[in-house]
Parts: sequence; C-alpha cells; structure tokens
Amino acid sequence: MAESVQVPGLARDGARTPSEVPEGERSCPEDAWQPLSDEDEALSPTMADFKHEDVESLYEMLENLGSGHFGVVKKCREKSSGSYYASKFIKTRKCKGSRLGLDREQVEREVSILQQLQHPSIMRLHDVFASKAEMVLILELISGGELFDFIAEKEALSEAEAIEFLEQILEGVAYMHSHHIAHFDLKPENIMLLEKSMPNPKIKIIDFGLAQKIEAGVTFKSLCGTPQYVAPEVINYEPLTSATDMWSIGVITYILLSGISPFQGETDSETLTNVVSGNYEFDDRYFKETSEMAKDFIRELLVKEPKDRMTAVECLVHPWIKPLNRKQAVNRSRSSINMKNFKKFNARRKWKLSYNMVSACNRLCRMRLLCNQPRAEEDLRQCESDQEEECTSPVSLLRRRRSSCS
Repeated sequence: MAESVQVPGLARDGARTPSEVPEGERSCPEDAWQPLSDEDEALSPTMADFKHEDVESLYEMLENLGSGHFGVVKKCREKSSGSYYASKFIKTRKCKGSRLGLDREQVEREVSILQQLQHPSIMRLHDVFASKAEMVLILELISGGELFDFIAEKEALSEAEAIEFLEQILEGVAYMHSHHIAHFDLKPENIMLLEKSMPNPKIKIIDFGLAQKIEAGVTFKSLCGTPQYVAPEVINYEPLTSATDMWSIGVITYILLSGISPFQGETDSETLTNVVSGNYEFDDRYFKETSEMAKDFIRELLVKEPKDRMTAVECLVHPWIKPLNRKQAVNRSRSSINMKNFKKFNARRKWKLSYNMVSACNRLCRMRLLCNQPRAEEDLRQCESDQEEECTSPVSLLRRRRSSCS
C-alpha cells in the first residue's frame, strides 16, 4: 500500500464533510445574513426549502455545543414554541473559485437527505436557513452522548443488552436503505443517544454529510470515509451501494463485542491494506465470552463481495438478533462483551479524537497568526485555504490507490 492514505472526510470532489468551525472563523458580520438574490435561488432549486431571514429572529441562541473547521453548533430555543434544538452554522463558499468554507451544493444535499428521513433512530431536521455566506440547520437536540461512551461506563453488558442498541441501529439503517439512501460514514462517533438518563436509551444516527441517494442505473464512487470502518470497495474506488454501510455495521459489532478493531494497523496505510485483504480472526483472548451466533452475524457482514453481505433487513431476522428458539435466546443472555478490553478501546479512541482536535486548533491558531500579518492579497487568499492544504488531491490519491490496490 502506498504511503498516501485515506483522508477522513474527503469527498469525491475534494470537499470536506459538513463540520464546524470556531466562532471567530465564521463569516463576516456585514454579509452574514445578506439575503440570496433571485438569481442565486434560480441556480439552486432546492434553496426554496431554506428560509432567508435571520435565524435569530425565530430562535434564541444559547451555549456552544461544539465547533470545527467549517462551523459551530449551538443550543437554541424556538421562540414560538419554547422547544430546544441544536443549531448548526455552516460557513459556505462565497463564490465558485473560493476554497474557504463548504460547497453550498454539499450542504443542500445533506438537507435534502435529512428531509426525506423521518425515523426514531435518525437525527431529525427541524428547520433550515440560508444567506450568502452561511447556512444554518436546526436539528433535533441530542444530549445523551455517544453510544460507546455510555457502554464504557458500565461494569458488564450481555450480548442481549448490546443487541437492544444494535437492533435500533439496524432499524434506522434499514429504513434509510428502503429510501435508497446510504450513510457512508457509520462509525461510533456517529451513533448517539437521544438521552442517556432514561431506562431504555434511544439511538440516534447522526452526520449525513457523506450520505448519498443511490439511484438505479447511476454508478456512484467515492474516496470518503474513516479507514477503520470503510469497506474494500471504497479503497478500490469501485461502485458503492447500501452494502457499503453493512460492512461498517460488521466492524462496529466486532469492536463492540471484543474491544479490538478487526483491521486496525499501526498506520492508516496499514489499516487500509488490511481492509482490502479482508482477513480477520476471532482471537480467543478477546472473544472468549462471545457466542457462535454473534460470530456468524459478523461473518455475514465482513464479506469482501458487497452483494454477498447481509442487508439490514436480513440482519434484523438473523438468529442472533431475533432468536428462533429458547436455547438461542439463553445463549445471548449468558454471553457477554469483553468489557475490560472495550473500555481500553474506547479510551484510546477518545484520546485520538482529542489529539486530532488539539492538532486542528493549533493549525487554526497558526492560520490566524499568518492571516494577521500584513501580506499581499494573493498570499492572504492562500492563507484562507490553509484549512485544506493537508488534503491530498483526489486525482493523485486515486492514482496511488489504483497502483497500490491492483
């Protein structure tokens, strides 16, 4: 495998997934809520779904919930109803040639997909706003944190208890796929709990920045995803389908039960090589307490040929999820996940996320220092796009992938 590896969040056109930026990096006040012209709306028919008034005229903005490269997420209160939501501010590119901000079409695609999905296990979109420099998504407020963090707080968890969460995930994915939509970024960070204090916490699948409508007769390929969870067809730049999501479900289940990742290498490059090979095992050191039905469930998902993987609907009737007899049900209750190892995995995962966040903040700080220096206009424009300098060109990345995977 070549040294150049998957850049997490890199879409097929070189754009990044909708994420957030520190407030200081948001659009300038003077043009933040300048309404779109009729010409702008004509160029983008889906913009009719967006409100073009100031979001703060309808929602009271409260505390920050998170931030990243291209936006900030704040808790907000709808003035008319008093209901609380999460408002996701996304900085968009002001013109076609700009590299600062997200492509408007990319955000519109995410909005269009969310508007088609109404399911208890999927994050809901409540409202959308747009101006020339910014888009705002008013989303369901999800306060329970990540599923993996919730599980890591427990002392023990049986397979039957783990299945209660996995079943909700599968129901959401099955619904999504029935609407011909694939998520393409299923991973622990995108599986949340609506609230964790309730007796039976409800799952919420979030972040549809890489999701796509799968159309009959249309081939879709992409270099997007996170190395640990992407399917072989992503790395090989082959057509993607809803089966790509099912590979990710297999990886998530493997990790949930054992606390280890089936294809994790020392580097992203090594991880991708392992994924392409498709070789993994159920090491007794980690799967000692795992039932054979659970292993069979994973085997039916971590299959290199996409068409041979179980669908989400088939997963829901697999004997591990839906026992056919009392013996199978008892086996699930007596088998348990490797909690000791799972806690270690989750701690390492959180450390890596924190490290990446600090690194991103440091890059933004360096970018601000450079941008504050008096420099030529051309240099300043280049400085604005520093946020994307680390991204490998999709074309060169693809060439290296083809040469390394052939």
